[in-house]
Amino acid sequence: MTALSESGLTARPRHLRPAGLLPWAGALAVLAALWLAGSQAGWLNSYPDAWILPLRDWISEAMRWLVKDATFGLFTFKELTRAFAWLLDLPLQACLILLARGVTIPLGGQAELLIPPLSWLGVTGALVWTAWRVGDAKLAALIVTCFGYLAVFGQWHSAMVTLSSILVAVPVGILGGAALGILGYRSRTAERALTPVLDLMQTVPVFAYLVPVLFLFGFGPVSAMIATIIYAMPPMVRVTMMALRAVPAEVLEFGRMAGCTQRQMLWKVLLPSARHSLMVGVNQVIMLSLNMVIIASMIGAGGLGHDVLTSLRRLQIGDGLEAGVAITVLAISLDRLSQAIANRTSTPVHLQAGQSFARRHATWLGIAGVLGATYLLAFFVPALRSYPDWLTLDTGPLFDNLVQWINVHAYAYLDAVKSWLLIHVLIPFKRLLIDAPWPGVALLLAVAGWRIGGRRLGVMVALLAVFIAVTGNWEKAMVSAYLCGISVLLAMAIGVPIGVLAATSDRMHRIAQNAADTLQTLPSFVYLIPVVMLFQVGDFSAMIAITAYALAPAVRYTDHGLRGVPDEVIEASRMSGCRPWQLLWKVRLPLAMPEIMLGVNQTIMMALSMLVITALVGTRDLGQEVYIALTRADTGLGLVAGVCVAFLAIIADRLIGAWSHKRKQELGLA
Repeated sequence: MTALSESGLTARPRHLRPAGLLPWAGALAVLAALWLAGSQAGWLNSYPDAWILPLRDWISEAMRWLVKDATFGLFTFKELTRAFAWLLDLPLQACLILLARGVTIPLGGQAELLIPPLSWLGVTGALVWTAWRVGDAKLAALIVTCFGYLAVFGQWHSAMVTLSSILVAVPVGILGGAALGILGYRSRTAERALTPVLDLMQTVPVFAYLVPVLFLFGFGPVSAMIATIIYAMPPMVRVTMMALRAVPAEVLEFGRMAGCTQRQMLWKVLLPSARHSLMVGVNQVIMLSLNMVIIASMIGAGGLGHDVLTSLRRLQIGDGLEAGVAITVLAISLDRLSQAIANRTSTPVHLQAGQSFARRHATWLGIAGVLGATYLLAFFVPALRSYPDWLTLDTGPLFDNLVQWINVHAYAYLDAVKSWLLIHVLIPFKRLLIDAPWPGVALLLAVAGWRIGGRRLGVMVALLAVFIAVTGNWEKAMVSAYLCGISVLLAMAIGVPIGVLAATSDRMHRIAQNAADTLQTLPSFVYLIPVVMLFQVGDFSAMIAITAYALAPAVRYTDHGLRGVPDEVIEASRMSGCRPWQLLWKVRLPLAMPEIMLGVNQTIMMALSMLVITALVGTRDLGQEVYIALTRADTGLGLVAGVCVAFLAIIADRLIGAWSHKRKQELGLA
């Protein structure tokens, strides 16, 4: 009797039958034949230009018509977009006045009155008070540390500019996403229409959002904020639909018995019951909005994102890291604060009879008191308004000297490793994918989808691959697949062993989780700065940056999968006489493989999202096409290239997801 059967799990035998291998063998044979025939028929290896579908030109023409000629009633489309931008600009300017720049009032002649923004001490104090009220002393200490970093390292003003855009983008993203989620909850037709759109929005590269937004709304902070809202909204839509459907049936029945109308059922039953789950969506909107700040700075957003981008262009590693860490600490503080608020709102609060107004509203009164007191004191003590320059720290020279020392003493070794990998690994793999005949690759994907997930999946992945070819992006897609594939393999080779160690040791688990949290909160642009300074531009630098950015899911999912193996299986294996290495290789890893493959899936998604960022270091893939489209404001080129990247992501996601589900069924885990 095996350990699995003793534990109650049933695994279906996996016998390699000749009949099951025939489709694979046939697809590989066709691929080989097409490869050999490619020397005689060039269209097999390189999709002919005459056959390319001019989708890019059609989209560009449609966008030009939309901006120049389209009318909706009494207004042109351009007037409507400008009106929407003006509405968003009003709260943005109010937040900037309050947090970053103040306001100047002319008094006649050359005299003017400057009303300064809120002081750094007041904002920090108000947030600390809020953290203590909704959380505990540890959360308050975290807020002090995070916002103290912004002040001490001279990042306060830029952080407040970024925070101003977040304070406007997040509520709009939450309300818009919740409204669409409610629509999807009430209508199955709306849900079916929203699901593919959300899939596409969450897989299209972030740069692709910027191109149409730039074309429609122009260059500026409002356009950047609109792109941020579009990028951050999809998780809120999904979470809203899931949260509303998770409301217990007895709660709904109680609402009906109480005579609630449809509107009352939504506002007084569904939303209050689902508010804890909805806060997960709120948290995701906040994190994605902060993840967007650097990219949004390319179309006019200022703040920390602009500082990181400027440092990358100047190769100032110290300044770039300081601004990148500032985005990270801002994200961490807002994340923890929103989680504490979510936990507090999910806990019922009982107000005692006769409780005073001050006690009922102590949090808000405390915030107003701290802000008012520090604002008045700042007129008498200037250091309370603006953190003194002589107390700020600058790590720029330290990191610049460190990189210079590494380049002087270790350049020969680094260049040798880089050259060996380029010659023996990267370039051969790149040529292999570029020279592969596109019909053969599409057929192989169709067979893979059919054998793993059925006929529908096979047809879908084949059509997505053919779309990439007919739009003229096949070669660039293969370069993207090569960069992504090499980086994912390297990330898994590093991340899986770390995940195994983390699963066997609580101490390593805590270290690995903290490291993964740090990697996932650092902005993607930050990875490029040290890599470019050490290895210059090119595919190798892109591979290192993608690997570092995509490493965290490999560690997390391996750790999670191994820790999720049932205890009874492990105990039964030990009783069967398994040694520790046998327990790992023959029991825990096979059972955890579906979870590990989901980690591969997430690693691929993150690698593809990083591809567009690495276009800044000289790659020649789909990411470069999206970046070129942004610089030229070519909407058609940007959207088509972005959709091709999304289709690569969807192909990998559907194949790996179907395999993981099938394997779980075979192991009796699903």
